[in-house]
Amino acid sequence: MADFIHRHPRRIVAALAALLLSTGGGAYAVASLGANAAPTDPLRLVTESVSPEAVAAQFKQLDNFSFTLYRSETTRAADTPEALLKRLGIADPSAAAFLRRNETAWKAVFGRGTTGRTVTAEADDRQGLLQLRTHWLDGDNDRQFKRLVVQKQGSDFSARIETAPLVATQRLSSGTIGSTLFAATDAAGIPDSVARQLTEVFESSIDFRRGLRRGDRFSIVYEALEADGEPLKTGRILSAEFVNRGKTQDAVWFQAEGSDTGAYFDFDGQSLRKAYLIEPLAFTRVTSAFGMRRHPLSGDMRGHTGVDFGAPTGTPVRAVGDGTVEFAGVQRGYGNVIYIQHTDQRDTTVYGHLSRIDVREGQKVQQGVKIGEVGSTGVATGPHLHFEFRVNNEPVDPQEVMAEQRETPPVPAAARAAFAKLSASMQQQLAAAGQIQGSPFQ
Repeated sequence: MADFIHRHPRRIVAALAALLLSTGGGAYAVASLGANAAPTDPLRLVTESVSPEAVAAQFKQLDNFSFTLYRSETTRAADTPEALLKRLGIADPSAAAFLRRNETAWKAVFGRGTTGRTVTAEADDRQGLLQLRTHWLDGDNDRQFKRLVVQKQGSDFSARIETAPLVATQRLSSGTIGSTLFAATDAAGIPDSVARQLTEVFESSIDFRRGLRRGDRFSIVYEALEADGEPLKTGRILSAEFVNRGKTQDAVWFQAEGSDTGAYFDFDGQSLRKAYLIEPLAFTRVTSAFGMRRHPLSGDMRGHTGVDFGAPTGTPVRAVGDGTVEFAGVQRGYGNVIYIQHTDQRDTTVYGHLSRIDVREGQKVQQGVKIGEVGSTGVATGPHLHFEFRVNNEPVDPQEVMAEQRETPPVPAAARAAFAKLSASMQQQLAAAGQIQGSPFQ
């Protein structure tokens, strides 16, 4: 009997239900005895015979009934097919054997560089695998992804690779500065790539190295690119608000119709892009300022024609403004050095002691593009960037130049209506993002 119950649980449940229904003898209806019923109303008992469906037919329906189970897991470095399927709640030796012998499936799930991929499985009510899927980015293509599909085919399985477009969605988040910006963005679940963009959007107006204060807050609307509902990478920040020392800075990405490029503007349509970035490194520290100093090697007092930024070897160095590479090579005490002449023809910036040069003479560069990496070539006591700003070939204090720099043009008059509509929409979304303290929302 115990073995019969174990093998036929659904039949037992159906039989019990039918038995209870049939032994009841019928269904009964009783007139209302509520407070509004007149005490003289007669009571009537209505009896009707009910014939239950044949138990055998119910058993047949239960035998034909089946359901599908879905579950997702993340791949691990030491995974085997058996271990992964077990975490997915699947007990199917034939599926494990297929994953082990099929080269396409093995490379996509257990091959080099696959750790951390999300795998979704579809199983039947007997824990047999029906379908298994995983996805990953398609190389350098930022609009497509690859998908592995392992499918049950009769008594065996098949595997195929598909290409599909990434779906762009918007995500909202906000945070408050407690110690550092990246600590706040981590607490809010904001990806590091978005946090870096945030510094780039506002770096001409906020000093993220020295100017942040506890209690400063930010709200962000950013693009996420998803594959089968899972975010695989982040896109551009679409709008942001940063309250720094009580002053609100806002930004919205806008690309006018027919234009090949876009830019960030404040909600009044003024460009956030200034002629020069505040610093050529995203995050660093000043180890030697502009002006007179004691030379670290000779020990005598002499003028320092630039600013030294301490940073590890390999740290990316950015062009602070648009221009043309005037020189890229080795030069005296500078070691590997780059000279960039900027668009007004009177300003030149110098980047010395590089470990790597990524541009060539005559090449045009744009503000923010990586031109090299921090090093210690030439006369240097350790890895750092020597940065100079020259006006008409005369060195000046870079920090003074950045404080007085010119802004770029505002939103064109012809695009004002479209910009106003976008700006109003983004302000509403940022207001909603401000209510989502410490957690991302889609």
